[in-house]
Formats: sequence, structure tokens, C-alpha cells
Amino acid sequence: METWRVVATVLLAAAGLPLVLVLMAKARDRTDSSGTVAVTGAVAFVVLLILGVVMLTVLPGALTWIVLGLVAAALGVMMLAG
Repeated sequence: METWRVVATVLLAAAGLPLVLVLMAKARDRTDSSGTVAVTGAVAFVVLLILGVVMLTVLPGALTWIVLGLVAAALGVMMLAG
């Protein structure tokens, strides 16, 4: 496994896990339903997990870094929109 794949996946996790928490907080603010918050968190975490596995194994280099940039940008926008 190439080093750049591992680095990109670690950076994805570093940006993705706070993004999951922000998504859960937004769901709580909008619905006040703990079930909806749990489902939102589970779906976001599973998507992040699948994306990490795909990045580690088969995704081309350029697309890997683009996805990482999009996740980091989404986290930045959601944190600023707060």
C-alpha cells in the first residue's frame, strides 16, 4: 500500500469524524429527535468508512485528493455556518 494512500485516508478521517459530529448536531437542531440523530450519525459514519476503504484500495490518486478536498471544504463551510 502506497504511503500517499495512507496519508490521504488519515486526513479523511481527521476531517470526516468532526463532519459526522457536525451533521449529527445539525440533525438535532432541525428535528429534536434522537432517532433521527442516530440514523444521521450512522449513515454518515458508514459512508465515511466506505470512502476510506475505497481510497485505500482502488481510487485513483487525483480523485482521492479531490474527495479529500471536498470533505475538508464541507467541514469548513459547516463549521463557519454554525
